[in-house]
Amino acid sequence: MKIAHIILTHSFAGSERHAIELANMQADTGHDVTVVLHKRGTENRDNAIIQHIADNISVKVIDGSRLFASRRARQVIREIEPDVAHAHLSAACKALKGLSGKCLRIATLHIHYKPQQHRHLDALIAIAPWQLEAIPSALKKNSAQIDNWSQAVPASKDAREQLRAQYGIANDEIVFGTLGRVVDSKGHETLIEAFHLADVPNSRLVIVGDGKNWKAIREKAESSIVMPGFSNKPHDWLACFDVFVSAAKSEPFGLVFLEAMHAQLPIVSSASHGAQYLKSYFPYPLSDIGNAEQLAEIMQQAAKNTSPVDYDMESFHPDAKCNEVIQFYQQQLQRIRQQ
Repeated sequence: MKIAHIILTHSFAGSERHAIELANMQADTGHDVTVVLHKRGTENRDNAIIQHIADNISVKVIDGSRLFASRRARQVIREIEPDVAHAHLSAACKALKGLSGKCLRIATLHIHYKPQQHRHLDALIAIAPWQLEAIPSALKKNSAQIDNWSQAVPASKDAREQLRAQYGIANDEIVFGTLGRVVDSKGHETLIEAFHLADVPNSRLVIVGDGKNWKAIREKAESSIVMPGFSNKPHDWLACFDVFVSAAKSEPFGLVFLEAMHAQLPIVSSASHGAQYLKSYFPYPLSDIGNAEQLAEIMQQAAKNTSPVDYDMESFHPDAKCNEVIQFYQQQLQRIRQQ
């Protein structure tokens, strides 16, 4: 099958990881895969996208403003004539307008259904059941819910000891840690407030990631709170943590939860959509979104037992999820070819 993934964002985070891992797996199973990237996603920086793309994938690079980039991506899709054009996030979805009948036009709902982004498409993939509710009935019948996935990545040798030494964290300190973009939707102000309220003796808070709120959060947080910025080795930081904490206001699925589960970390979380979907796996109840007092109480509970948690990860195996996506492509291709 000839597949094109369109990703016109600039930095590598959860949605981009999902898209690139899917493209890499599809190429490894023999499909002809192209990834259409914006030029800024190919820059020489740690959080760029291109370095995560496998060598057996063709990469097409476009440039320009969001509107121009969407138009240029549309031209590229016409040129390569894929069986499937799979869009990820806003500008990529809009690039598939005007391509009706040229290929199967599909998108993954990395956040939620947005009419201006998705109503013109042939089919949708939701990563969590709650996303299906907003999809109009005509499009919903051509949609599927396929869970996110995560591949276990071992930490580097002595990562825990080395990171703690580098950032002045004692070996016996309890580290509450979080990973992800530092943006308003991730609730870092609530997390910091909860950490203070919990007042767990001999504990530290670590916030790994970058984003538009990083500077403001860094300026407000005391120096003992560790904020190293973006890391291209999140698995090393997970090895450094004792408890994973999410205070997110919005987490559609939460790939980061799966990563924390692979690392066998106890998970404390607010009741974001993703956490509600996965809560049966978590060892602690969810706190109300924005409720620092509740989150603090659960953090206090978690600090009493930081033993590794043996999560059942069978439902989130990458190969199985890749196969589900391919089967959905095939089903939808058959449908549109019969119309």
